[in-house]
Amino acid sequence: METAGTVAGAPPRPGLRQLKKRRTRDALVRAALELFAARGYEGTTVDDIAAAVDVSQRTFFRYFASKEEVAFFVPRLAESHVVEAARRRPPGEAPLEVLRRALLDSWDGISEAVERFVPLDLHMRVYRVIESTPALLAAHLRRATELEEELARIIAEREGLDVEADPRPRVLVAAFGGVIRVAERRWSAGDDLGAAAMRDLMTTCLDQVGPALAENWRTDPSPDRHNET
Repeated sequence: METAGTVAGAPPRPGLRQLKKRRTRDALVRAALELFAARGYEGTTVDDIAAAVDVSQRTFFRYFASKEEVAFFVPRLAESHVVEAARRRPPGEAPLEVLRRALLDSWDGISEAVERFVPLDLHMRVYRVIESTPALLAAHLRRATELEEELARIIAEREGLDVEADPRPRVLVAAFGGVIRVAERRWSAGDDLGAAAMRDLMTTCLDQVGPALAENWRTDPSPDRHNET
């Protein structure tokens, strides 16, 4: 039987206790990212984050195991959108196109999901903190490897392949991940820290995969020129 305020087939609304927990978690995420952007990751302590939300250190650890975990809370959300987008790509689509479209077509949805927690510009500023902080960059690369493995298994399943016996899904996803890393480094070193700038760089880099792998890069039409005296 339906109760007042519910709709048939709709998920139940969270109770007040659950809403309070969610608000506390979200406040911790935002406070942490604001502090990381202002002071740097190493210059921010768990106590600083807890104090910004007016909770205890013990409360912080009820939600997050470490500073690293809270730093990657929003990126993990973005990654989950890409994974789900890859799962939903139409059958018969070429594997590289699956990855390309999963990333680029889900970009707006990722931005909307991020903004439910923090302003998009804050997320992008913290992304640069991750790129410039050795401990966070190491964690980012480790997480990227885990994401690549998940995507490789999705590609293998779509293509009817045994990922352990056929190296192609992992090779493809590793190449894709390398392209994304190139785009991230170029973005981090640039002046425009906006999400649109990162998307444009990723698009440009992904468009270069085919030529980079298959074409001759030499532009000098006279290979013997250097032998001239």
